[in-house]
Amino acid sequence: MHGKERDYRLFLRSVREQLGLSQEDLAREIGVSYATVNRWENGQSKPSKLARTQLDAFCEKMVNNGRLVLPEER
Repeated sequence: MHGKERDYRLFLRSVREQLGLSQEDLAREIGVSYATVNRWENGQSKPSKLARTQLDAFCEKMVNNGRLVLPEER
C-alpha cells in the first residue's frame, strides 16, 4: 500500500455499508469471528496478514461483481 497503512475502521464500515452487511455477515464471508470484525472496526486490533488476504479477495470479488466501489485511501 505505498508505505501507508489502511485505516481498517473506516474501510470495513464503508465496505459493509455498500454491501448491506452486518459485522456478523462480513465475518462469515471472510472466515473470522464477529468479535474480530468488531475489534477491527473499533480500532482495538488490525487484521492479520491472512485475514487481510481473505478480506482483499472478498473485496476484489465484490468489485468484479459490480457490488462494491473501494473507498479511496487517504
